[in-house]
Amino acid sequence: MLPKYTVEYTVKFRRHVQSNHFSTDDPITCEEFVQELLERGYSIQAVKHEGVDLPKREFDRIIKTAAGMLAAKHICASLGIKGEEEKFRFGFTA
Repeated sequence: MLPKYTVEYTVKFRRHVQSNHFSTDDPITCEEFVQELLERGYSIQAVKHEGVDLPKREFDRIIKTAAGMLAAKHICASLGIKGEEEKFRFGFTA
């Protein structure tokens, strides 16, 4: 049985490029993983749902959600505030 979500990404080293993938059945876990990829600057090649590339609109929604989560995390850490205050003041997803 295919996992619901698969994220394909590459990690670049000085002389090597390594392709990897991460699979999960949980959409929230998928978004959290994409957030970590964005934070580390890894190249995201594809996000698949049940083995098929997501349509561009859905792919972009996952990237946007993950970027919002990352922004919220950094704002909370930089300002020393909790997620509720960050969401009220800045509107990102905590």
